Amino acid sequence: MKFLLFLGTVRESSPPKPVRLGSRVSKACLLCLQSHFSEHEFEIIDALDYPNDAVFKPHFAYTQHNAPTKLNNLADKIKSADGYIMISPEYNHSMSPALADLLNHFGSSLFSYKPSAIVSYSAGQWGGVRAAISMRTFLSELGCLPVSSMIHVPKAQDVFNELGGCATDDQTSWFNYFSRTFNQLIWWAEAAKIQAECKNPHNMIASFKTNPAQRNAPKTTTN
Repeated sequence: MKFLLFLGTVRESSPPKPVRLGSRVSKACLLCLQSHFSEHEFEIIDALDYPNDAVFKPHFAYTQHNAPTKLNNLADKIKSADGYIMISPEYNHSMSPALADLLNHFGSSLFSYKPSAIVSYSAGQWGGVRAAISMRTFLSELGCLPVSSMIHVPKAQDVFNELGGCATDDQTSWFNYFSRTFNQLIWWAEAAKIQAECKNPHNMIASFKTNPAQRNAPKTTTN
């Protein structure tokens, strides 16, 4: 199966130090996945590779075949993936605005009926746990329901080096901790894929693509 790891930070300057702390966490996740789940494919999607436009225009707002190539390519990757790993720091007790901005470019029909996993981190002692809580609602609305187990990495600068390896001798412990969440993700991804092959959910439940009013409850009539 194929899984995408979304690195939701675009900060390139300090403070705080070290710069791009999330890069260490994403690389550590990738190392763990490649060593423990090598039968599957994994790719990091870095929000820094998708700079914000002056005016926000999501992928689905473009006419067919006129969307920017980068967005088209990413849309194809999202659609073909079997699950997602969302990696975010914490800003004002919430998820990274860079991650939200990138994901908001795509309709929920690309993500739906597939699972996700939440990874949060911080330079401080809380590991971004408050961001992770808000991400549950966001990812549920996208349709890629997050698994119950989450990963939190406090003081990430002391845990992982620039290559994603452990800065201490605790790599086995950290990767076992990661694997608890990743095992859940892969189990649900396998189950969702098997069920989708038996009954395509997009044929059963139509996606809302033309008008937001499609989401509205039926109008009631009164005498």
